[in-house]
Amino acid sequence: MEYNLADLFESVVDTVPDREALVYADHPGTGAERRLSYAALDAAAARLAHHLQGSGIGPGDHVGLHLYNGVEYLQTLWACLKLRAVPVNVNYRYVADELAYLYRDAELVALVYDAEFSARVAAAAPRTDTLRHLVRVGVPDPSAPEPDPAPVPFAEAEASGAAERDFAPRSADDRFIIYTGGTTGLPKGVLWRQEDLFFAALGGGAPTGEPVKRPEELAERVAAGGAGLVFFPTPPLMHGTSTLTALIAFNAGQKVVLHRGFAPEEVLRTIGRERVTSVSLVGDAMLRPLTDALRGPCQGVDCSSLLAVSSSGAVLSDTVRAQFGALLPHVPLLNNFGSSESGFNGTATEDSGPLRGFRLRVNAHTTVVDPVTRRAAAVGEPGRIALRGHVPLGYYNDPRKTAETFFTTPDGERWVLLGDMATIDADGVVTVLGRGSQCINTGGEKVYPEEVEQALKAHPDVYDALVAGVPDERWGSRVAAVVQPRAGADPLTAEALRAHCRARLAGYKIPRTVVFTDHVQRSPSGKADYRWAREVASGAAEP
Repeated sequence: MEYNLADLFESVVDTVPDREALVYADHPGTGAERRLSYAALDAAAARLAHHLQGSGIGPGDHVGLHLYNGVEYLQTLWACLKLRAVPVNVNYRYVADELAYLYRDAELVALVYDAEFSARVAAAAPRTDTLRHLVRVGVPDPSAPEPDPAPVPFAEAEASGAAERDFAPRSADDRFIIYTGGTTGLPKGVLWRQEDLFFAALGGGAPTGEPVKRPEELAERVAAGGAGLVFFPTPPLMHGTSTLTALIAFNAGQKVVLHRGFAPEEVLRTIGRERVTSVSLVGDAMLRPLTDALRGPCQGVDCSSLLAVSSSGAVLSDTVRAQFGALLPHVPLLNNFGSSESGFNGTATEDSGPLRGFRLRVNAHTTVVDPVTRRAAAVGEPGRIALRGHVPLGYYNDPRKTAETFFTTPDGERWVLLGDMATIDADGVVTVLGRGSQCINTGGEKVYPEEVEQALKAHPDVYDALVAGVPDERWGSRVAAVVQPRAGADPLTAEALRAHCRARLAGYKIPRTVVFTDHVQRSPSGKADYRWAREVASGAAEP
């Protein structure tokens, strides 16, 4: 056996087949709660894998997962891995133009999607040459257009396949793709070997301990341990962090709890009901409403089972951390740092905050390097955070960006350069200075100014526009636009511009703050003055 995710999962299934693996605890009134043992989840994934195989999907083919959180998401993920197909996460907030780009860029051959997205899939699917098989979860609105090719209902697809594990031998070199935003605003697929992903992002089977030294050791550890840990990834599985959290739980033979969407009060009630031990979330945008619910309608909800709450993708503010700590002082709050390109890098130190900056205690494979020489940065000298060893192969279909971000040293060691600027001290503690680009992180979602600017300037009455992130109490940052109307045009309104953008961009990219100006300030060469734009936008009233 090699370090292949499907092989490792099946070894855990064979060790604890009757142990509960997955609980889908949806919101009240839906009657959608489902519970699957390890054996049941494995068999369900095998049935779907056989359906995909019978539909012409094979090793190396890319399968999109355009789904809300649910059993079907993880079932499809394991089906792809069993078959040696490559799962590709699809951001369900994307509109048709964005989806068409991702479908083409990822060269999707098949797509499994929720019925709510039927209209967008129908608009995007004909704009790719590779997509030939669709599987639909749920029943669409009768008024929604039917995609082409005609989709197969998920239940029918699952029922048509056998539960046997008669798949071809797998390899540590089998691929796994995580799509994330790129510096141009267009999504990019981070291409991993499964062995590298297992060690870099899943801790080698032991994120807080010693990684396994043999693939067989994973099941041996599960057999020697017991049940009792319950992992609750609350962000969407379409984001790498949540999917990786679920895989960490499965590698340990523990239970995963899912909600279809994030509803703070129901999250807290589920923590008490399922005796959740670990919750993962994204920054203040999720921790703040949880804290508000703990102080309000969910005051007194039993959270005694919680051993940790972890955040990644957005920094937690001191204020929210303090509020949460006062309510649940027994629960450690972990402010983690990582990325789709690197997996897990480290956790914020206890003294991390406004006075000393965002300070990280990083793992042995993470450091700061000079972005030009690509050698270790001197103590206190700014550089880029970098990871060596188990790193991705690069960006799918993007050799230029791959060459900029990934490199190999003369002795054959592989490295990835992250977009974050930082310094490192004599003790190896890294202080993050900020993104190397103007990326806006709003509630864990990445928004790139150039993409929003292009959408704004597509409006006939907009002459120029700059977009920047400004502080927001809930989301960390919000998207703000400084807009110069075209001379002589009809008066513009902020809502008219938002309506214009909604047809071109996902909702989280639409500017919440719009400031009109007589002149957008740029450098003599025409380059954007984002500092000026940020100052102007910050002076506007919060929406």
